[in-house]
Amino acid sequence: MAKGGYIYIVSNKNRTVLYTGVTSNLYSRIYEHKQGLGASFTKKYNCTDLLYYEFFTDIESAIQREKRIKKYKREWKENLINSMNPKWSDLFDQVEEMQ
Repeated sequence: MAKGGYIYIVSNKNRTVLYTGVTSNLYSRIYEHKQGLGASFTKKYNCTDLLYYEFFTDIESAIQREKRIKKYKREWKENLINSMNPKWSDLFDQVEEMQ
């Protein structure tokens, strides 16, 4: 049976940088970002706040969605974030509750 996956968007405190990623364990991955571990891009730009995520029943679908989102302009990504999180607050607490 295929394992599910998430796509997510994280940002820095000033919301000047958006990073899109994919993972099979959202809680662990965002925790790593908060600790400065993982992708060199997110470490360099201090992207620690989870602004958006989507769940997929299989990781392959999540990877396809991530690739599409990465091609979009910032304005489209902002609209996507606004649809779920209009205040652009860190959603990590919600992910903790999903554990």
